[in-house]
Amino acid sequence: MALMVDAVNARTRLLEAAVEAFAAKGFHGTTTRDIAGAAGMSPAALYVHHRSKEELLYEISLAGHQRALALCEDAIAASSDPERQLVDLVRDFVRHHAVHHTIARIVNYELAALSAEHRAEIDALRHRMDALVRDLVHRGAASGRFTTPEPAMTGAALLSLGIDVARWYDEAGGWSPEAIAGHYAELALRMVGSNGSSPS
Repeated sequence: MALMVDAVNARTRLLEAAVEAFAAKGFHGTTTRDIAGAAGMSPAALYVHHRSKEELLYEISLAGHQRALALCEDAIAASSDPERQLVDLVRDFVRHHAVHHTIARIVNYELAALSAEHRAEIDALRHRMDALVRDLVHRGAASGRFTTPEPAMTGAALLSLGIDVARWYDEAGGWSPEAIAGHYAELALRMVGSNGSSPS
């Protein structure tokens, strides 16, 4: 049991060290020695728990995309009202990208470093998120609740705005993740041409 716990702890330490290193130096600027050293391990120890530096990036990316997709799915499942779904989805998605901005930057801006197999898996998750949001905007438009003339493009823009929060967000900037999330939800309603008032 102790060996299993130690192995889990070691994997976690390596993943956390990889996040710090990739954030500071980028994937290509980071060596396995950088990651192992930050985790307090020898370079050889990294390969006991992970096959490669790319596998570490993949695991970080997979977990990040699965979490973002779950947020979108949960927001849509919580209501049948398109406005409520949109507000909850955008608030949760934006808050997530602000709170976890370091990981989100790696997840979204190091995609090209993934292997073809891993990139295909991550792209499939991204396509599912895109389809959920586009479908939401389409449904809102079809019901007359939204008036955007380009539901598909608007859906793509909504996701893009949320993702980009990770690029510029800074805790020292004076805006809390909650404040940004609320403001972006208001912007989202305007972008889709909501015919109602913003749900609280």
